[in-house]
Amino acid sequence: MIPLDDAQKVTLNLIAPLPAEFVPMERALGCVAAAPARARLRVPQFANAAMDGYAVRSSDTRPGGVRLEVTATTLAGDEPSDTLAAGCAVRIMTGAALPRGADAVCMQEEASTETNGTDVRIARRIEPGEHVRLPGEDVEVGQEVLGVGSVLGPSELGVMAGQGYSSALVHPRPKVGVISTGNELVASVGGLRPGTILDVNRPVLLASLASSGFTAVDLGTCGDDPLEIARLLESGITRCDAVISTGGISVGEADNVKSVLSGRCGGQARWMQIAIKPGKPFIAGIASGTSVPLFGLAGNPVAALVGFELLVRPALRRLAGHSRLTRTTVVATMECDVERRCDGKLHALFTAGSFHEDGSFHVERVVRHGSHQLSATIGANALLLVPDGEGLATRSSAKVLLLDAASTSASLGMSRQRAARGGARSRE
Repeated sequence: MIPLDDAQKVTLNLIAPLPAEFVPMERALGCVAAAPARARLRVPQFANAAMDGYAVRSSDTRPGGVRLEVTATTLAGDEPSDTLAAGCAVRIMTGAALPRGADAVCMQEEASTETNGTDVRIARRIEPGEHVRLPGEDVEVGQEVLGVGSVLGPSELGVMAGQGYSSALVHPRPKVGVISTGNELVASVGGLRPGTILDVNRPVLLASLASSGFTAVDLGTCGDDPLEIARLLESGITRCDAVISTGGISVGEADNVKSVLSGRCGGQARWMQIAIKPGKPFIAGIASGTSVPLFGLAGNPVAALVGFELLVRPALRRLAGHSRLTRTTVVATMECDVERRCDGKLHALFTAGSFHEDGSFHVERVVRHGSHQLSATIGANALLLVPDGEGLATRSSAKVLLLDAASTSASLGMSRQRAARGGARSRE
């Protein structure tokens, strides 16, 4: 057996990012920038009002208040009013261009219209630049607004749209095919007979790929016949940027995926017995004559999920051009005991937990399961890594991978709110 760290390095060393290509902005969400993007326009392009109110010359206002003549109204999208004369003001809305000569805005709440309807009273001195958005204060022409390696999220796409970009040079989102193998697998309840089971690995991995931002491709199910396996594998190599298969990679008489996959990689695939439980067998290689990585995972559903998280997902993120390859790992506090025996392996257990008021993640429930018991993983939001030994005791520390960022972030937010409420009560 080899340590998990070594297996991860071997796998990652096979992978290079997909070649960059221009992708329309509407399909670029989640992609990784392959080139910097520079500003073509100043933002804002012109001085404009940050509040509804009155555009004024600050020198016309004073601490005791002043009455100014309102000469025009400017809405967002209007051309700027004529040059503002001394002793005058322009009614202005948020985002509207300041008239020439104006250098400040008095917000509506601090102004009152005189009874004649044409004058406004400004109650205090308005400082130069008050409530004004200056040209270029956000972005200047030529400024780098997006660096190489940036992940294109909503903000990044918004900034690029504001610069007139219609496409971005990115590493494209990988298309990843999934194959389930095994004579025991059937696709529907109607096909069940003694000795057969429904295929769950494909749905699990297809969903895992989609939730990780990859394009999942269902390549189907086949038995243990090497020709069937080779046919589906070839279909995936032709259609996809990477292929994942499950089952058939251990040392059983019908474990033919290992030999077929290795042969398709020109004998250069790496078959590994990794010191983890579950998910010990794993194979990875590059299809000969292509740049398509092929991954073989164990056939038991929980083992396949663990192998995906610890080995395949990081490799696919490198394929997509990401620099951060693994999920967030934190040191957690155990709220329960975990017993195990020494066997030379790292145990990976699905667990449920949350962030507490001390700011640390607490493991509150550990899923004890066999590698075939997929239902036990429901509700898990982290993967607990239990080192070789006698287990973990309550209040001890352990490493966990956070699988569900949304739920763990929500629990952190709620714990901070509770802490804030507790602090407020203690001050009363």
